Amino acid sequence: MGDSIVQFSLIIGFYLAAMGIGAFLSRYIKDLEVLTGFITIEILLGVIGAFSVPLCYYFFAMSDNTGYQFFVLSLVTIIGTLTGFEIPLLTRILQNKDSFNDRVSDVLTFDYLGALGATLLFPFVLLPFLGLYRSSLSFGIINLVVAFITMRIFRSELSQKKRWATLVNILNAAVILLIVFMLWKTDEYMSRWKESIYKYPIIHSENSQYQKIDLARNQGEFRLYLDGAIQFSSRDEYRYHEGLVHVPLSQVNQVNRVLLLGGGEGLALREILKYPELDSVDLVDIDPAVTNLARTNDLIVRQNESALDDPKVNIYHEDAFRFLKENDKKYDAIIVDLPDPTNESLARLYSDVFYQLCLGNLATDGVLATQATSPHLSTNAFWCIDKTLHHSGFTITHPYQVYIPSFGAWGFILAKKDDASVRTLREDVSYRYLDNQFYPTLFHFSKDVRSRNVDVNQLDRPILLEYYLDHWNSLQAEKR
Repeated sequence: MGDSIVQFSLIIGFYLAAMGIGAFLSRYIKDLEVLTGFITIEILLGVIGAFSVPLCYYFFAMSDNTGYQFFVLSLVTIIGTLTGFEIPLLTRILQNKDSFNDRVSDVLTFDYLGALGATLLFPFVLLPFLGLYRSSLSFGIINLVVAFITMRIFRSELSQKKRWATLVNILNAAVILLIVFMLWKTDEYMSRWKESIYKYPIIHSENSQYQKIDLARNQGEFRLYLDGAIQFSSRDEYRYHEGLVHVPLSQVNQVNRVLLLGGGEGLALREILKYPELDSVDLVDIDPAVTNLARTNDLIVRQNESALDDPKVNIYHEDAFRFLKENDKKYDAIIVDLPDPTNESLARLYSDVFYQLCLGNLATDGVLATQATSPHLSTNAFWCIDKTLHHSGFTITHPYQVYIPSFGAWGFILAKKDDASVRTLREDVSYRYLDNQFYPTLFHFSKDVRSRNVDVNQLDRPILLEYYLDHWNSLQAEKR
């Protein structure tokens, strides 16, 4: 959905408000129906909660952003409303028991501790080991088991409702069996879903600590996706990586030491290693799962020519921001090959503070080059990155673009401390796409995509994210 700050705010706000609605509505459940009402709520939460993520996957594939947003908020509202019933109903169930105050205190204590447990369990255990789909189904089973246990504990109170209890137990067991079946079929379902999204058969899929990694392939090419966004196509990735790497490195007298931020799949690394005088290149990619895939998957290894195993390469699995802040080396060139600024965490890696850190890590005559999204599809975002580099201390910038069939025209920005000239490509390096004959045309932009009046992307005000998302919102509007 793009801006995760907006999404977190909307979902938490709708959820809490819906809990309030559920708490209010709980007063209309008669005293004689409180126990059966609580059990029914738990069963509904189990069913809706279990199938919430599978339904989200389905609607994501079938609807546009507006429709999907409406569905997600509707689902959150339903779950929040049902959750709002729980504490008031539990309180009423326990009101005639001994030590009522202590029991209510216990309920609230375990409620809050349970929230902490789930908060820790989800990112550190469930997401990396089970994934979203299986986690949703597993939590649904928990609610259904709670309903079973509740009926067992209060079986004497339910003795006059044996027919109801029998029916509920049968339905509960049937739903649990259905969920278990869906857990068993998860890989098959997700494979079909991904093929419907990516249009190619999935040959590798995993959830790392940081993102979802998918590799898709047809007869003529394979593609890498991170969190559903395409990173490269084997058919034409060389155009992108030659443009990203060789334009800046041709500006350096001696390419001895290079810093590559991102690019854990090793394709930009392959191009950097073409420089004969290179002493070392430091690759910083936060996700070890990406570099491991690039080292072990035969398709990617052939594509990157085993670049990650070159003795000149040093790999650091850490955040690029932190690396720059703690690093004491100086580099002849910094190549920034990070994902598009699709959320505020990524947008900070295009901020003024980030580029100031880059500037401090460059040698006196060093250069920086960054991928900068599409100047045609995300025009304001492209020029925002350019302006931010200027604001950060790079007095000279040279925006340029490369045409990549899989993506269209893609933008990059070359930044220097001084020296406004742009040197031609080196003749002692091999290229598949670039040559000096059409090289000057890379720096020319048509009138309709030239520099815009945009703001600087700051760490505490990531305006770049707004510019970037405006493009996707306009695309959705055109589809409608």
